[in-house]
Formats: sequence, C-alpha cells, structure tokens
Amino acid sequence: MFSIGDYVVRVSYGRDILFRITYISPNQVARLKGISYRVVADAPMTDLELADGMRFTNQETSIMNMVQQNIERIIKQREDDKKGKLPRFQKTGTVLHIDGDVFYLNLCLKYYQTLDIPAIGEHVMESEQPKKIRYLIEKYSPDILVLTGHDSLNKHHKSLYDVNEYRNSGYFIEAVKRARVIRPSMDNLVIFAGACQSYFEGILAAGADFAASPGRVLIHALDPVFIVEKVAQCPFHHVLSIEEALENTITKFNKELDIDNMTEEEIDRELSKPIFTDTEREFEQKMMIYMGNTMPHL
Repeated sequence: MFSIGDYVVRVSYGRDILFRITYISPNQVARLKGISYRVVADAPMTDLELADGMRFTNQETSIMNMVQQNIERIIKQREDDKKGKLPRFQKTGTVLHIDGDVFYLNLCLKYYQTLDIPAIGEHVMESEQPKKIRYLIEKYSPDILVLTGHDSLNKHHKSLYDVNEYRNSGYFIEAVKRARVIRPSMDNLVIFAGACQSYFEGILAAGADFAASPGRVLIHALDPVFIVEKVAQCPFHHVLSIEEALENTITKFNKELDIDNMTEEEIDRELSKPIFTDTEREFEQKMMIYMGNTMPHL
C-alpha cells in the first residue's frame, strides 16, 4: 500500500530515480516528482517500490556535499579575486526566478542568498508562466530571468524535435517568446529556461540564452542557480563561455553524448542515473539540513 508523500522508485526503470508520490488517481496511477532532479512522471502503482536504499551518483561524495563544495569554492574564488585589488564598482545582476515548483523555488532562493545574488522568486505553474510573464517582467524589471519547474520526455517518443513529446516544454518556449517581445535585446535580459529532459533546441530558438537539457538528461535542482551565479557575476566586458557557465553545475554536460545518433535504448540508459545510497531516514536527515525549511509538508 502506498500513500501520498512516500518515497518510491520505479521497477521498470531499474530503480533509477528517487521520487515522491504527489497524487494517486482512482485508476491507481501515481504522479511522481523527483527529489534532487527536476523531473515528473506517471507510473502505475504496480511498478512502484518503496525506496529503502537511495543511491548516490558517486560512492565517495553525496550530491549534498557536492553542492556545499561548489558554494565554498565560489566564495573562496571571490575572496581570492579581491586580494590585492582596488575595489570595483560592479553591478550584480538581479534575478527573477519563476518556478513551477515551490519546493525547488525555495531551495534556489536559499542558495541565491548564500551566494549574495539579489533574487526575487515567484511560484507559477508551468502552464501559467506564458500568461504571467509580461506582468512579472514589468513588475520586477530583472537583468536575469529563470523559467523552470518540471518537464519530461515521452518514454515512447517518436521524435526529439516535436514539442508535443514533452510535458511542459511548450509552456517554457511560449514564455520565452513572450519575454523576448518585452525585452528583445539579450544585452538587457539574460534568460535561462527549461527543466529535466526539456526541448533544448526549441527553447533556444525561442530566444533563451541558456536552456535545459541538451542531452535530455536529468538536471539537478540547483543547476539553474550555479549558471545564474556565473551570469550575475560576469563583468560586462567579458564574454561568458558555455564551459564557464557550466563549471559549477552538478549535472554539467557530456560533450560525447551524440543524441542524434543514439538508439532509444541508449537514450533511456542515459536518462537513468543512480542517485542515492543511504537509508530513507538518513536521507531525510540530510535533506532537512540541505534544504533547510523548504521541505514541503504534505
């Protein structure tokens, strides 16, 4: 018997990703939300198994430790850059972060604050983001816009380049298009958009500067924060390369991944990455430290 709020894995996917049940339909299909990765999925209850052994992506270092190491490295680099130099008059870009998931929004806002990045957060469901984007841009006048939430690619997709194969990419694409009508110049507004397995090419074509996810992989919940930190701190005279932008992300980017020449089975394997190794109780304790007061109460 499963209940809303249970941590589960999917047997048919090799128990690859840790999810939390957010809804159970009358016909016994569960709506699932990723814990560390921005992905949503539906699964029959018969395919679910209670998670009693979450797995790490790396046996030596947990994702939480990786995040903390990134934060410490960024702060130390800033301190080192200031040594022996005259004070600089440099404006840090203001971020408007629009997120379809309040849990991840609160998490990101926590780390924007830790990294001393001025940020405003708005919880807006993915389907509502195109409708509200004009109002929010005009209200806050941001330098950097983040549009994210959850997304997923249809397991039995026939084409990676059909927006209808994606759960929420169409909303991200339309929101980006409308944002660009308001702020056509990329010099006046930098846009990051997308989530796990999003339609990367479509989002970029709509006018985003950065998008998820080029390899249709699962991106970490804090990847937008680490990209935005690079953008917000970038001097106006410096061109930020893709390599620099991705330097501190958890997911990074596999340059060797040639998605156009991969079989469906190969793509499925790339989408299935192990995450955690500790018990549910140990995991809960770490997550409470990691996410502070952002843990939702169901």
